[in-house]
Amino acid sequence: MNLGELDTYGEPGAVVYLADCLDLMRLMPPESADAVFADPPYRLSTGGVTVRSGEVVSVDKGVWDRSLGSFERDHEFNVRWISAARRVFKPGGALWVSGTHHIIFSLGFALQTSGFRVINSIAWQKPDPVPNAMHTAFTHSHETIIYASKGKNARHTFNYDLINSPNSSSQISSVWRIPTVPRREKRHGRHPTQKPLRLVRRALLASTKEGDLILDPFVGSGTTAVAAKELNRFFVGAEKEREYAELAEKRIRAAERGSILRDIAEAYPLA
Repeated sequence: MNLGELDTYGEPGAVVYLADCLDLMRLMPPESADAVFADPPYRLSTGGVTVRSGEVVSVDKGVWDRSLGSFERDHEFNVRWISAARRVFKPGGALWVSGTHHIIFSLGFALQTSGFRVINSIAWQKPDPVPNAMHTAFTHSHETIIYASKGKNARHTFNYDLINSPNSSSQISSVWRIPTVPRREKRHGRHPTQKPLRLVRRALLASTKEGDLILDPFVGSGTTAVAAKELNRFFVGAEKEREYAELAEKRIRAAERGSILRDIAEAYPLA
């Protein structure tokens, strides 16, 4: 198999391959990506319930989100894709990976045992969390995003001045209070684990440069691709479900390249 044999979606500069992420990364040259943003399956679809639009509904996001049979097999998958991602991104690159408590500890252990250095553990605090339907635990109001470099000696990119305000007394902390996905970001379709653009933009703006290549092994609705295009980065990713690859393509084509950088320049013009 080669890249030319895979179905593609998107456009030049922002390409989604209809493929398993391990197959795609196996075909990519070593150290070809500048950064990775990954939102892997959380393995939440275990027959539980949640609240949606005021109603109690089943937590079944799809076959792709179900356990592979045991914690050991789920963890082995995390080790495999993280090791594959390590091969294809550059020594100075950054890897971002998100998860809830269902999977984040496996992801963190897999990163550390694969040689990564954890730079930050980001708490994405949701001001509008889904209520706890069963009244048996605290409301789940945050997800964790691990920000890591390739190793302790790697000199990763961190664009401090781009993500912080000109006021030096105010710095963005490791707690990001960002609402869940607004309706306007779902106008082309819905994905059950879609991330808000504001969240992914911040990560990419902090850790990459214009013209960098961003890899997303689990494209989903294409949020990473859209953020990359708006920030004038290039994008490549894998998505196994054709329905979501088509959704990602719609969103990519509707995005305007470099639009967020223009907004930043207008907000903070050079003296």
